[in-house]
Amino acid sequence: MPEMVEAVELRTALLRLRRVSGLPVVFGGLLQEGRTMRIAQLSGAVTPALRGLAISAGSGLGGKCLALSRPCAVTDYPTSRHITHEYDVPVSAEGLRSVIAVPVVVRRKVRGVLYGALRESLPIGERVFDAAMAAARDVEQALAVRDEVRQLIAPPAPGPSWEEVRQAYGELRELAPKVLDPELRARLLAVCGRLETAASAPSPVPGVTLTPRETDVLAAVASGATNATAAERLGLRPETVKGYLRSAMRKLGAHTRLEAVVAARRAGSLP
Repeated sequence: MPEMVEAVELRTALLRLRRVSGLPVVFGGLLQEGRTMRIAQLSGAVTPALRGLAISAGSGLGGKCLALSRPCAVTDYPTSRHITHEYDVPVSAEGLRSVIAVPVVVRRKVRGVLYGALRESLPIGERVFDAAMAAARDVEQALAVRDEVRQLIAPPAPGPSWEEVRQAYGELRELAPKVLDPELRARLLAVCGRLETAASAPSPVPGVTLTPRETDVLAAVASGATNATAAERLGLRPETVKGYLRSAMRKLGAHTRLEAVVAARRAGSLP
């Protein structure tokens, strides 16, 4: 389940990168167990040549980015003298020339790479570079929140399926506001309330009452969603999500997104 959530975040960030930068092709992947990175998400590709490609540290542009933990770019991939050329065949099959690779770094560890590419030999401009960096930061934020939640929050009840329960709860909170039938919507929210009650900590935070929308936003944040992704899931504007998040943090006495999730679970507002 966490891998599925991370894939959604990666895909969302890449689609946003393509839209903002105007790059015709974007792709990327996250490191899995064993430190293997495979190209898992692509947008704009016209061939399957890059999908599933295993990237080794130090090899090609992405491997150089992995090894150095910093952005790397080439203006003409096939002829560049600054990278090795193990991946020339799939890159040429897709017709890529100018390519940028940006690392996803969490706690000084590279967790993946995002790529953007042109099918012409042109310099990568500052606007494209900034968009790629912003997309990487979005993925980093989502991964960092999920890491912290997994490490710092002990499950209120034993059992290997608790993370699935939390994921189901978040999906229910996202679904409920979209249900037009008031009776069915009330039943869905009642189920959410039962999960919140079952998850309440022995010593909940006193006097904390979150609104339904504040709870919806925190549930999305707890799953690792960025503000932009939470907005897309909940049918809200990113600025509105920020407003709900700020309000919830103020009520919970939290200074960060992670602290808000921790406090909400201690208060029994989230499972």
